Amino acid sequence: MTKDDIKQKIIEAIYEIAPEHEGDTIPDNENIQRSLDIDSFDFLSLLTALNDTLGVEVPESDYGEVDTLQKMTDYFSEHMA
Repeated sequence: MTKDDIKQKIIEAIYEIAPEHEGDTIPDNENIQRSLDIDSFDFLSLLTALNDTLGVEVPESDYGEVDTLQKMTDYFSEHMA
């Protein structure tokens, strides 16, 4: 799976968690929670959905490494089997 494929899966998962933003451009380097105004529960739901989709579990200690779309894309591409 390419980085672009991974990024698209992340965006699809974001739209599932925050459907009111569907069609919006998700900024690459802005904090996802702040830019989309989602709470920590929704962020955790996003990570859970991505674990189901991409097979990568993000431990709580790594949450700071996945706080933007770009960082999340990089993290998942590095940790996929």
